[in-house]
Amino acid sequence: MQPLLFASRQLGRLCLLVAGLALLALMSVTIVDVLLRMAFRLSGGALNWSVIGSVELVRYLLMFSLLAAMAASVERSQVVVEAFSHGLSPVLKERLGGLFLFGFVVLGTVMAIGLWQEAAIAAQRGQVTQDLRIPMGPIYQFGAVLCALLALRSLLHAVLGAFFATEGGGVHHE
Repeated sequence: MQPLLFASRQLGRLCLLVAGLALLALMSVTIVDVLLRMAFRLSGGALNWSVIGSVELVRYLLMFSLLAAMAASVERSQVVVEAFSHGLSPVLKERLGGLFLFGFVVLGTVMAIGLWQEAAIAAQRGQVTQDLRIPMGPIYQFGAVLCALLALRSLLHAVLGAFFATEGGGVHHE
């Protein structure tokens, strides 16, 4: 059980790092774009600087930050409503939480496969982004990897919760 928890924590840290970097880049692009637009307005159009493709950059950075954050917070992301489970033992609650996480395994797997297939199609057709002309294949591949991490971390916590009833496996306790 300890190796599973250790592996999950390390993957969670990696996902948090990716989410944080993507969010930092997203905010940086947005701030620079807003400042340059303000400079354009204040100068009466004399300073015509702008961040080319800022909407495009923000779109994909937001996708990366959300997918990485989902993968990083699998074990803490459930909202537990104890209307029906308040009388159940903590072990049974952990097992039910672990079973619930198997749904995220399926979700992450389906999303990863779908994005990987889209990456192959985009690479085959030579699809690029509209403004910056960045190849779409690697963007979809990175999204697929993040979805696979969601599936993997969900699987680790589903096993810990459903089979071992380990605290922090199926349900997050604060």
